[in-house]
Amino acid sequence: MTDGGKRVVESLLMLVQELVLRQRAEILHALCSSGSAEHLEQVLDILLSRGELIIEDYQNIQVPGQRVGFSVPGRCSHVEEKEEEEEEHQRTSTQTLLAQRPSLVRELQGCIEDALRALVACGHFTSADCDDVRLPIHTPSQQARRLLDNVRSKGEPAAKVVLQYVQQKQESGSLLNQENWTPPKEVLKYQKKLSSSMSAQSCFLSSYGGTSHMSLDDIYTDGQLELAHNCKDVHGPLGLEDIVGTAGTVNAEADTVLVSGDAGGGKSTLLQRLHLLWARGTALQDFLLLFPFSCRRLNSERQELSVQELLFQHCCWPDREQEEIFQFILDHPHLILFTFDGLDELKQGFSDEHWLCCPTQRAPVHILLFSLIQGSLMKGVRKVVTSRPEAVGPALKKHLRKEVILQGFSPSGIDCFVHKHHRDPTVAAKVLESLQKNTALLGLCHSPVFCWIVSQCHKELLGCGEGGPQTITDVYLMILQHFFQHQSPLKSTTGSGWLQENLNTALHLGQLAFEGIGTSCYIFSGTDLEACGVTEKDICMGFLIQSKDMSSTHSKRFEFLHVITQCFFAALHIVLSNNTDRSTIPKLFEPPNRRATGLRSSTCFGACLPSTNQQEQAFKGEATSSETPNLQITATFVSGLLSQRHLSLWLHCCPSAVMEKRVRQVVRCLSKGMHKHFKSISPPVEGEKKSMHAMPGFVWLIKCIYEMQESTIAKDAMSKLEVDHLKLTYCNIGPVECTALAYVLQHLRNPIGLQLDNNSVGDVGVEQLLPCMHICNSLYLRNNNITDEGIRKLLAKVIQCDSFRKIALFNNKLTDACTQHFSHLLKTKQDFLALRLGNNNITEEGAKQLAEGLKHNHSLAYLGLWGNKIGDAGAVALASALESSTSLVWLSLVGNGVGSEGARALSNIIKNSTSLEELWLTKNCITRTGVECLIQALEHNTHVKSVWLINNDLSLEEVEELTQRESRLIF
Repeated sequence: MTDGGKRVVESLLMLVQELVLRQRAEILHALCSSGSAEHLEQVLDILLSRGELIIEDYQNIQVPGQRVGFSVPGRCSHVEEKEEEEEEHQRTSTQTLLAQRPSLVRELQGCIEDALRALVACGHFTSADCDDVRLPIHTPSQQARRLLDNVRSKGEPAAKVVLQYVQQKQESGSLLNQENWTPPKEVLKYQKKLSSSMSAQSCFLSSYGGTSHMSLDDIYTDGQLELAHNCKDVHGPLGLEDIVGTAGTVNAEADTVLVSGDAGGGKSTLLQRLHLLWARGTALQDFLLLFPFSCRRLNSERQELSVQELLFQHCCWPDREQEEIFQFILDHPHLILFTFDGLDELKQGFSDEHWLCCPTQRAPVHILLFSLIQGSLMKGVRKVVTSRPEAVGPALKKHLRKEVILQGFSPSGIDCFVHKHHRDPTVAAKVLESLQKNTALLGLCHSPVFCWIVSQCHKELLGCGEGGPQTITDVYLMILQHFFQHQSPLKSTTGSGWLQENLNTALHLGQLAFEGIGTSCYIFSGTDLEACGVTEKDICMGFLIQSKDMSSTHSKRFEFLHVITQCFFAALHIVLSNNTDRSTIPKLFEPPNRRATGLRSSTCFGACLPSTNQQEQAFKGEATSSETPNLQITATFVSGLLSQRHLSLWLHCCPSAVMEKRVRQVVRCLSKGMHKHFKSISPPVEGEKKSMHAMPGFVWLIKCIYEMQESTIAKDAMSKLEVDHLKLTYCNIGPVECTALAYVLQHLRNPIGLQLDNNSVGDVGVEQLLPCMHICNSLYLRNNNITDEGIRKLLAKVIQCDSFRKIALFNNKLTDACTQHFSHLLKTKQDFLALRLGNNNITEEGAKQLAEGLKHNHSLAYLGLWGNKIGDAGAVALASALESSTSLVWLSLVGNGVGSEGARALSNIIKNSTSLEELWLTKNCITRTGVECLIQALEHNTHVKSVWLINNDLSLEEVEELTQRESRLIF
C-alpha cells in the first residue's frame, strides 16, 4: 500500500472512532435501555465471534448487579494463543464455538436441558456443571451462553458434542416440540388470543373478494412457487412451509425471506393462508407467535413507534403482562415470525442507510421495518416479506435469507380455481371451455386476480360469444359492468347505458383512486372519501371494502378491492374527467427516472403531494417503491380505455374532440417511447449480429400497445426496429407479457432471434407466443418452468415456420415425453441448426428417441444435452445416429453418467466426422480405457479442436500422461 493509501486508511479509522465517541450516549442507551443485559451480551457475542474481544476482556465486563462474562476455569490466554498458532489452517470445534457464537446462542435457547443431557451422557459434564448452567437468575439466552463458556473450558471433545447436537436439532426440525420446555403461561394465553384474532381475520378471502365473503378454505388454490436461486436439494414443487424452510437458503445469517410476484399474483392470499394455518395449529408450528403486518396499513401510521408498540398496537394487544411477553419475544427470537405484506406499497423505498438496534427506541414505522428486514433490529426473528419484483433492488437483496417467486396459477391451477368458484360442474366446464377458445384470456387467468374476475363475471363471459375479452382493460371493463348492473335497479343490458347510469360513481371513485396513486395511498379515511364526493351508494357498488385492522384502534377506513382495481379507476379518472390536465398523459408515460419529479410537479398531481415538512423529509432522497409500477399499470389501462374499440362507451361522458386528443397523446407517447429504446441500441461488434437487450420499460410499452389493440401502432413501432436478436432476459416475462409480445412482434419485417431466458413463461406463455413464431429464427427459453405439454404445442407450430432454426431450453421440466416431438422436428426440418436441452430430465430412452430423428437429419450443427441422465446406453444410441454426420460441429454430454462404453461409441463420431470441432464430456465417469479410444480416434482426425474431459475417473498421473500424448484433450 502506498503512503497515501495508508494515510487514507488511518484517517478513516480515526473518523470511525470519533463517530463511536460522539454516539456514545445513544449506543449506551441502545445497549442498556431495555432493563436487561441481553443487548450488551449480543454485541459481546459478535465481538467474540469475530476475534475483536479476547476471553479475559469478556470475563471482566460487568453491568450493575450482574457479571456478563463468566469465569472459565482451566484455560489461559497463552495456551489459547499457542493452540491458535498450531492450528492456524484448521478450525477446531472449540474455535467454531466462538466463530458461530451468535447463531449457537439462538439455537440452544429453549433446549438447554437436552444439550446438558447429551454432555452428561458423553461424560463431559457433571451434575454440578449442569446446575451451574441452570441457575434460575439467568434468562434462556444467558443459560445458552453459560453452557457454551463451560463447554469451552472442557476442551475439544465437549465442543464436538455440542456442535453435533445442534446440527441434529437443525435436521430434526422444531425446537417447540421439546418435552421438557413449556413457554410461560402469560405467553401461552397471548398466543391463544393472537391465534384466535388471526383466525377470525383470515377465514374469508380478503384480497379481492371482500364483497362476497368467500371462505378461504373453499376457494384457496396453490400458486406455483419457485426459488429465485436453483437448489439441487429441492425435488418437486415447493409447498407453503418451504417458504420458511431451509431449502434455497443463500445467506444463513439473514432472517428475511422475500416472496416476490406480480400484482394480482396471489401474494396477499398466500400470506393469509399461512396465517390461517398457523392460527389453527396445522402449519408453521416452529413459531410460537406470528405477527402479521400490512405495509399498506402501516403507510397511514403517522406516529413514531417502538417495536413493542408496533407489535401490540398493529396486531394484538395483550390483556396483561405486556412487558413480560415482550421480554419473552426478545429472549426467544427463533420462536417468532413476522410477515409484512406489500413492501412495494410503502411510500418509502427500501433503504439501509438508517437503522436501529434498540427495540424500545421509537422511530418512524418505515425505519423500524427496514431495520427489521436487514437484521439490525430483532436479530433471529424470521421475517417473510412480499413485494412486486420492481421494488426489490440490490440494497434489499443483500439482506435476504432467500427469495421465493410466486408465479401465479399453472394450467391445472386455473382449472382447480374455476371448479372451486363454481360448485355447479356444468358452469365450471363451460367457463373453462370458453377460456380454451380464447387463448389471450387464458393467459390472463394465469394471474389469480384475473381468474377471479373471469369466474365472477362468467355470465358476461359466456354471453359474449366469439368477441370475448382480449386485454386486461377488457377484463376490468367487464367487472365494472358486472358490479354496476348487479347493483343498479334498472339492470341496463344494452349499449353504454350501464355506464351513463353510474357515471358519477365512476368519477368519484376515479378521483379517489387517482389521488391515492399520486401519493402511494391505498387506505382512505372518511374524510378522504368525502373530499372526493364518494357517497354511501358509491361504496355499496362493491369496489371499496372496509380495511381490516387486527388492532381495531383506527376509525373505519376503506381500500379498493385490489391495487389493480385502484389503478383502473385512476385511469378512468384520467380518461373521463373534464378536469384532467393536458400534461397528465405525457407525464404518465415518461420514463420512471424522469417521472418521479415530473408527476409531483404537475398540476393534476399537485393536490396529492405531501405538504408538511415531516412528509417532505420522508420523501427526500428516497424513491417511492410503489409509485412506478402502479403508474405503469395506470398508463396501461389508459391505453386500453382509449382504444378505438371502447370509444363508443365514452360518447355521452366526455366530448369526442377531447377524447380524440387524448388518444393522439397516448399514440404519440408510445411512439416516442419506443423510438427512444430503438435509439439506444448499440452498433454491432464487427462480425456479430445486431442485438437489442431490452429493459422492463420496453415490455411495458409493448403491453400498452397491445391494450390499444391497434395493429397500425404495432406495425409502425416494429418498422423502426432493425435488429437480428432481441434479448429480454430477467424481465419478469409471464403469460400476459407473452401475449403482448406476440401481438407486436408478429409485425417485424425480418426474422429475429428471441431470447427470453430466466423469466416465467411457462406452458401458458409458450402458447401465447405461437402467433409470432413465424418471425423467429431462434428461440431461447432457458429456466422458464416449461413442461413437455408446452413443448408439444410449440413444436407443432415451429415445424410450419420456414425461418425457425434454433431452440434452447436449458433448465426446464422436460422429460423423455418431449423427445418424440423433437425427433419429428429433426426428421421434418432439414435446415434445423441447434438443439439445446441441457439440465432437464432426459434419460437413455429420450436419447434413443432423439437418435431416431438424428439419423434422418443432415443439418444439425449444435446438440447440447448436458446435465441429463442418458448414461452409456443413451450415448451409444446418439453416437450411432451421428457417426456419419457431416454437419455436427459441437456436442455436449457433460454430466450424463457416461462411462468408457459411451466414450468408445463416441470415438466413432470423431473418427468419421468431417465437421466436428468440439466434444464436451466433462463430469462423467470415463476411465483410461475410454480415453484411449478417444485418442486413437483423434489420430485419424485433425479437424477436431478439443475434447473436454475434466472431472472423470482418472488419476492425476493418468491425466498428466494422457495430456502429453494428446494436447487436444482438456482435463
